[in-house]
Amino acid sequence: MEWKKEIATVKDNMGDYGAKQQASAQGFGALHQAALAPGALGTKQKELIALAIAIAKQCSYCIGFHVQACIDAGATREELEETVNVSVLMGGGPAMMYGMKTLECFDLLSKG
Repeated sequence: MEWKKEIATVKDNMGDYGAKQQASAQGFGALHQAALAPGALGTKQKELIALAIAIAKQCSYCIGFHVQACIDAGATREELEETVNVSVLMGGGPAMMYGMKTLECFDLLSKG
């Protein structure tokens, strides 16, 4: 998968949607910011949780966005590997396959 291209395409699509459905897009954006803001858990931990859910729910686009956010928050490959482990525990074989996509994405995006 061409992760950078996929992320750019989804951002473009979200921008188009947001321009046409401003209230919903702004509401989701506000929820996103509030849910991932540092609190009792730091942003990195929250992003790793979001990534685990993306893997278990088998959402490739979500994986791309949250891998990039994990990188930006300072997550290591080892932290992503452990996140994959938890996702596999909760999601079984399909989560294992999406977990491998996650590590591929991390390897590509963390190179810059």
